[in-house]
Amino acid sequence: MLKPEQEARQQIDELLRQAGWAVQVKATLNLGAARGVALCEASLKTGEADYLLFVDRKAVGIIEAKKVGTTLTGVEEQSSKYRHGVPADLPAARLPLPFVYESTGIETRFTNYLEPAASSRQVFAFHRPETLAAWLEQAPEGVPEQENETLRARLRRLPPLARTGLRDCQYEAITNLERSFADNRPRALIQMATGSGKTYTAVASVYRLLKFGGARRVLFLVDRANLGRQALNEFLQYVTPDSKRRFGELYNVQLLTHNTIDRAANVCITTIQRLYSILSGEPELESEQEERSLFDREEELLKERPKQVRYNPAVPIETFDVIFVDECHRSIYHVWRAVLEYFDAFIVGLTATPNKQTFGFFHRNLVMEYGHERAVADGVNVDYGIFRLRTDISERGSRIEPLSVVGLRDRRTRAVRWEQLEDELVYYPEQLDREVVSLDQIRTIIRAYRDSYRQLFPERTKVPKTLIFAKDDSHADTIVEIARQEFMPEILREGCSANDYVRKITYRTTGARPEDLITAFRNRLTPRIVVTVDMIATGTDIKPLEVLIFMRPVRSRGFYEQMLGRGSRTIDETEFQRVMGEEVGKTRFVVIDAVGVSERVMIDSGPLERKPGLSLEQLLQDIALGKWRNDPDLLRSLAGRLGRLARRATPEQQAAVMAASGGLDLRALARRIVEALDPDVQLERAMAETGQSLLTPEAPEVQAVRLRLLQEAAAPFDQPELRQALLRLQGPREQVLDEVSQDRVIEAGWQATTVGDDQEVLARLRRFIEECAHEQPILRRLWLGEAGEPWREADLKRLTEALAAPPWQLSLPRLVQAYARLEPGRVPGQFGSMETDLIALLRYTIERERTGEAVLVPYRTLVEHRFAAWLAEEEERRGAPFTREQRRWLEAMRDAIATSLSIELTDFEMAPFHQLGGLGRAISLFGADLPAILRSLNERLAS
Repeated sequence: MLKPEQEARQQIDELLRQAGWAVQVKATLNLGAARGVALCEASLKTGEADYLLFVDRKAVGIIEAKKVGTTLTGVEEQSSKYRHGVPADLPAARLPLPFVYESTGIETRFTNYLEPAASSRQVFAFHRPETLAAWLEQAPEGVPEQENETLRARLRRLPPLARTGLRDCQYEAITNLERSFADNRPRALIQMATGSGKTYTAVASVYRLLKFGGARRVLFLVDRANLGRQALNEFLQYVTPDSKRRFGELYNVQLLTHNTIDRAANVCITTIQRLYSILSGEPELESEQEERSLFDREEELLKERPKQVRYNPAVPIETFDVIFVDECHRSIYHVWRAVLEYFDAFIVGLTATPNKQTFGFFHRNLVMEYGHERAVADGVNVDYGIFRLRTDISERGSRIEPLSVVGLRDRRTRAVRWEQLEDELVYYPEQLDREVVSLDQIRTIIRAYRDSYRQLFPERTKVPKTLIFAKDDSHADTIVEIARQEFMPEILREGCSANDYVRKITYRTTGARPEDLITAFRNRLTPRIVVTVDMIATGTDIKPLEVLIFMRPVRSRGFYEQMLGRGSRTIDETEFQRVMGEEVGKTRFVVIDAVGVSERVMIDSGPLERKPGLSLEQLLQDIALGKWRNDPDLLRSLAGRLGRLARRATPEQQAAVMAASGGLDLRALARRIVEALDPDVQLERAMAETGQSLLTPEAPEVQAVRLRLLQEAAAPFDQPELRQALLRLQGPREQVLDEVSQDRVIEAGWQATTVGDDQEVLARLRRFIEECAHEQPILRRLWLGEAGEPWREADLKRLTEALAAPPWQLSLPRLVQAYARLEPGRVPGQFGSMETDLIALLRYTIERERTGEAVLVPYRTLVEHRFAAWLAEEEERRGAPFTREQRRWLEAMRDAIATSLSIELTDFEMAPFHQLGGLGRAISLFGADLPAILRSLNERLAS
């Protein structure tokens, strides 16, 4: 068995060979066998070096090998002795030796003593012999480090930057970046508002790096292929400030459309997906894999494990000197991190929307901070306002009466058949455009925009350039059809084709290249209204654009701000007049928020999902087969998916799951898994059961408890009925087309966005509580402390309508938004998703006013806590626990109170109770106690 040091040397030998070195021992030494030779166990004056490196028969450096796990900065003193210990009669390119590596085969550090203020840095592998030879040529003997031609030396003496052709913010960004280069900071982050010219800034910087900085090749990474084509145009069209020649005339620029890097290229433009494919040795990458924005793959990417890379001899670590990462999704610093860190290169990030992970990756070296406010003040961007548009169905969903005729559209073929409903169909806002398409909801939003655009833009004589964000391709199709119908008067008045006036531009658009359609949208009067999913969401430059309509939710703040950036570009007044034929130029843009995207608290968080490649059906099958015993990530992934299913499950669907699982709902099933996987829970249970307080996680007692907890968590999924119920929750193969429900606008107006506005909103809420408490049953109890009848759903509806009426004009989403911005961290992530959360928010407001201390808890959580206490008391009073079926009924009653504030006998003939057996079964289970149980639950849980 090999010792750890021997294992490390085996790995180092292989890395050296892959990088073009011949690894030799003294007995078979042949310095002519290759340009680079690594001699093992070389004798020096100061000891025996693990490897002595020769290039062109001369010693140039050493490698000190250590076993895996050794911290390498502590080895630098030993390495330094070896570089000074070369015998006088041994040919050497320079003394002391200029190149030093410390390596375990897993981790490697490198110091180039030809560079100014030489500092070791981590590298993925070893440099090729010809690279070390080139560096020696750049640093002739006798020339001080500060004056040689190495990259880091030249970066310290770049000529002054001319302001010609640069905005002030661009000049500041390049100046600060070059100062960072001069300080040998390996990573730097430039934050510049969307529309302020980040790409132009990068091109100007790359030109100086190539001409003055000694860079041989620069990598320019983009979010998707379409933006790569835009970047290529920026590079080719850039006019240099000194020679007045185009960049493309002076340097070779390659847009990678195949998996081969042109060695003659000075600039390579590509996506991280293709770069990973190249490093992986794949012959090609399918083009569609880099057409979709990483921003739109948010949830999918956060489920992926970080990519791993191996050394590729065809792409040495020194292939690029500098890497620019242009507005790429944050997954590039997580999932794709190893791809960036493969190269021995400076890394520069360009973004308008950094987050904590971005700052962390760039070592918090923010060299430029230029936000939207500064950009507007400088005239670089235009400002915007948010016009909030609420409709009844968008906010509350709808109810379709029995015997109504609805369409059923096959998701795959889009074939539609019509059926008469036997039972009523209730759907909620989160089901819109996924399971149910409410045609009048879409029509109401589009019509409201058509009727208000002249008020929003009184200076316009025609419909402004408008971009609508849809949920998916099918949703986009429906919007296009309805928009063409609703804007037909404008289309006829302007004398153009409806097909040209309203266009869909997505990756599924055929018959014309999406780039050509985008160019037409940018430079011609039509298309006027474009519907997209994600293709124009980030990066794409449409300067005449004045209206963004959000008809899809967005969870990522970075993605949302990227989408806003589509409207922030300024445009020369003459150019705007040429495109739009309007006398007044673009001075602002308007966001029409039809889904509440501007009011939601957006966060970045890590996923539970660990098996994104497995379908839910396969995941459940694997767990039923017991594969989780060897792969607990199967259970962890299932917990994440159950959580997602719970967010969109209807009460009827939850009831079906509970019936199949023995009384556990989706969240309870997920919670059991998460707790079973928690090492702290395992340890606490083991200590409690054994009475031992000094157990470790590896102890047999703890492992036994761990196995039992996991078995208990996995046990419900043995039942085929539960697995089938979960699969049905994924969504039907058919979408319901609702032509019956009639929608209406319930609010249309400008949204307050400042801190002062938020404070005024909460002050208005406090006045409402004080002035209207006597009129509202809910407030009479919360504010005045009066007893009364249990609350009813009608009481909540009355309260909500009173809040929305003048002079108050308040809504739950607006109040949640105000609290979220004024008190960051206090508002739970899903708070406000249920109408009953208004009661929780009012209670929080009142308690804060009275005591100064309060915790904002979702109403459902409050009801669950009260129910747990009630259940314990009731079982103690009865002297016996409720049966499993009784518990299932009681939990369904609890959930009904959480959503509707009360439970009545008549509710038992509706979902989800009729699926549990209806009123007859409830009487059979609880007998004469049923009315008292309902009265007790209503009194204890709702108030």
